[in-house]
Amino acid sequence: MSRWPVLAAAVVTVLAGLGVRLLWDGPFAKYAGDALYTVLIYLLVVLVLPRVRPVWAALGATALSWAIEFAQLWEIPPLLRPLLGSTFNPPDLFWYAVGAAVICAAHMGFAAHIAARSTFR
Repeated sequence: MSRWPVLAAAVVTVLAGLGVRLLWDGPFAKYAGDALYTVLIYLLVVLVLPRVRPVWAALGATALSWAIEFAQLWEIPPLLRPLLGSTFNPPDLFWYAVGAAVICAAHMGFAAHIAARSTFR
């Protein structure tokens, strides 16, 4: 499969994250941003490892998101704070898992759709 759809999805994810922060504030924007952060990590995993199974990509994206969140228990260098955050927030862990689950389901659905289309040609 081409990497272009994955790259396009990553760009859309970044734009969605920026749009959510621009249009809303409060808990919705924060937790939607958390979920989208993990969606972006998932897509980057798929870009680097295009044959990875969706469940493994989701587990990897969740694990990396959680590792970054737990790293916030220590001092994050100021230069990295916009990317990695600076304050540990336990509910973020849940929303990272939600983002991974949603993109994993979408990926599996997309793959099934592509497989069905190629079967009927």
